[in-house]
Amino acid sequence: MTTVLPAQGACCAPATSKGLTLVANGQFEWAETTLGELSHDEVIVEVAGCGVCHTDIGFAYEGIPTRHALPLILGHEIAGRVVLAGEHARNWVGRCVIVPAVIPCGDCNACRSGRPTICRKQFMPGNDADGGFATYVRVPARGLCPVPEELPRGLTLAMLSVVADAVTTPYEAIRRSGLNAEDVAVFVGAGGIGGFGVQTAAAIGAAVVAIDVDADRLELASKHGAALALNARECVDVKSAVRSFAKQSGRHGIGLKIFETSGTAAGQQTAFSLLDPGAHLAIVGYTAQKIEVRLSNLMAFDATAGGNWGCPPAQYPNALAMVLEGKIHIQPFVEMHPLEDAQQVLEAVHHHQLRRRAVLVPQSRDIQQGTKP
Repeated sequence: MTTVLPAQGACCAPATSKGLTLVANGQFEWAETTLGELSHDEVIVEVAGCGVCHTDIGFAYEGIPTRHALPLILGHEIAGRVVLAGEHARNWVGRCVIVPAVIPCGDCNACRSGRPTICRKQFMPGNDADGGFATYVRVPARGLCPVPEELPRGLTLAMLSVVADAVTTPYEAIRRSGLNAEDVAVFVGAGGIGGFGVQTAAAIGAAVVAIDVDADRLELASKHGAALALNARECVDVKSAVRSFAKQSGRHGIGLKIFETSGTAAGQQTAFSLLDPGAHLAIVGYTAQKIEVRLSNLMAFDATAGGNWGCPPAQYPNALAMVLEGKIHIQPFVEMHPLEDAQQVLEAVHHHQLRRRAVLVPQSRDIQQGTKP
């Protein structure tokens, strides 16, 4: 353990954090947790906002186990300001940051081989330790993504929390696919991560197709980069519609670039059905449900398929730059909620009642003083 340094202007160093704790499947309690003494390479981040991801819903309601035993505060899409730091991380004190959703150790064989997202010593807030559905969070300093003090109009630090996963995960899938302006990109699922994937692909210059069952999400995707929006419930033949678009797009890329971003069994079935010669299929969303596919299609089409567990922290600044430059718009795709409403928000996300990415903001005086509920 080591001495810690408070942020400039801080009246006192936070000793505790207030947050929504998952105590059992579907059961939560508000709790005050001790932050503890920092090691030399750790920081305390005052949470400005924390996005609600489908993975959180899986942990909370679908029986997917966290690596750290319950009780546990969930939340891995975190942005905030460093208010306390260990002696080797003192340069972060006072700075605005995005906390990577997956933080590799940086020293194992996987990390040294350029595969940090499969690091077996990785740290994930809200999975390996308490996460961001709280007023403060304790995390390793390695991999933190700095955020400028001055942000473009309409953009807040709290909104940037979704960069930690919803923006960077599809960004990494697109980067690995080798997508370019000569390609046709198809996103199966236009909410959550899919909406940001559509924008990223469009910014690269690809012709983009968005497929969903929600008309509101499809309309939003059409306004932000999708040249074709298909409602899977209404389109009689999705495969034919996509292939017809690809022929008429004027793009000369070899094979579709298909991104499964719905995290549903139906979406995965649809994505696999779209394989064509030379296609690349990226599995970005997650579902515990199983599907049946004919893997021989990959051989027959000389196609490839892969997945990505988050995004290496080294890529975060590039993704953030696209946001700051206005190539990826966040505000239309998120909705802000006070942290004190966290349990109701999680329930709403679980029951598919929200159409935007929910971001929890610790703004309530009651929460900050630990008097809620």
